Amino acid sequence: MRQIKLDRIDRRILRDLQADGRMTNVELAQRVGISAPPCLRRVRALEKSGLIRGYHADINPEALGFGVTVFAQVGLSSQSDVDLRAFEEMVSHWAEVRECALLTGDVDYLLKVVAQDWEDYQRFLTTKLTAAKNVAHVRSALVMRTTKDMPGVPIDIDEADGSHS
Repeated sequence: MRQIKLDRIDRRILRDLQADGRMTNVELAQRVGISAPPCLRRVRALEKSGLIRGYHADINPEALGFGVTVFAQVGLSSQSDVDLRAFEEMVSHWAEVRECALLTGDVDYLLKVVAQDWEDYQRFLTTKLTAAKNVAHVRSALVMRTTKDMPGVPIDIDEADGSHS
């Protein structure tokens, strides 16, 4: 990503939209202290630059029957680039997997998996994950309680006019 200069207003726009992506442009402009047209131009520029990647609803998993979240630590038999990409492509098609991160160290991937209940997760584990080509081992950690779930990144609006890539 190319380097982008962010001033205090850009940082406020990012901070406020990260907290509430549904606010109107007029409300956002009032919050950051500029009029609506230049605010909209700044938002569009932030979107075009790739700093704002999209807008999403924060869905309550339990309300839709997904009462279990598991972090699965996956070790592969081979870590060749072809095998890593094949695993990532396969995982991209599994709706239960909400996040997938390639790691350094003893574990190759960390998957965040949602399931209706423990039995549902076990079915996913045995029929998809451990049955997958190149998967050597899986360690599962059941989430007991989530105590913090903040989207995005911390944004310091008072930070000097710096560049980010």
